[in-house]
Amino acid sequence: MALILPRGYHKISAVEKNHISWIEPELAKRQDIRPLRIGILNIMPLGKEYEFNLLHPLGLSPLQIEPIWIRLTSHSYKTWDLDHLSKHYVGWEEAMQPSPLDGLIITGAPVEHLTFEEVKYWRELVELVNEARKSCASTLGLCWAGFALAYLAGVEKKVFEKKLFGVFPMKSLVPSHPIMGTQDDTFLCPQSRHAGLADESMEEAQRNGVLRLLSYGQKVGYTIFETTDQRQLMHLGHPEYNVSRLISEMERDKSRGDVMPPENFNFKSPQTSWRAHRNLLFQQWLWFCYQRVSLS
Repeated sequence: MALILPRGYHKISAVEKNHISWIEPELAKRQDIRPLRIGILNIMPLGKEYEFNLLHPLGLSPLQIEPIWIRLTSHSYKTWDLDHLSKHYVGWEEAMQPSPLDGLIITGAPVEHLTFEEVKYWRELVELVNEARKSCASTLGLCWAGFALAYLAGVEKKVFEKKLFGVFPMKSLVPSHPIMGTQDDTFLCPQSRHAGLADESMEEAQRNGVLRLLSYGQKVGYTIFETTDQRQLMHLGHPEYNVSRLISEMERDKSRGDVMPPENFNFKSPQTSWRAHRNLLFQQWLWFCYQRVSLS
């Protein structure tokens, strides 16, 4: 239907270029429509530039979506435009007003080499995640955030010697699942991470009734999974990435000289081979949140 965005927001031109409808908050208030309030805890480097990667799939929803950008008080945001952060991001308490969030998205962060307790904002993040599990229909954790949620469920990450970087195939494991059931049996998704989760640890978590495993790839392992109460959905990949984001990461890594080019991706003739997976994942997740909210 439409994204609710403030006039003057820096990505309006990108939103319109991609044929995504949007309205201003004041107009949304005059409509007899109850928007889905989706909190976005964005802890990606250069977070301002990253925002459209999430707005694009959210804006394709037939539901009216109000993105609520959230900041942490214990995070330094060193690579960010601080004026933008101050203008468009709010703390958790403010995000929960005038009503609780319907869903929460937590992005990745370049801290996979650290233990979770070494991350400066870890304690604040854990408090937020615990509150969201009680008040939000679902929390979607991407990449590092997926590792963080898995860790809180009892599964420790293992750090790789070499970065997993590229576009890889995965298989859907639960065809009847409300979110994953719309995916093709095999689909593609970008991965950009220095860590993974051991297959045996994930399978043990499923046997113990802690996690439900939803997708698997020969090279990427169990990448999409959820808690058995369905309050948390984890995706260790980057379905939200567009081609330009993947290329910019490749160029950044190349300048550092520490990783190989992305696998299964031709940067000279780049193609988005994961668009269907991205769109279906976010649309079904939003619809799942909407149904839970409607029934509560």
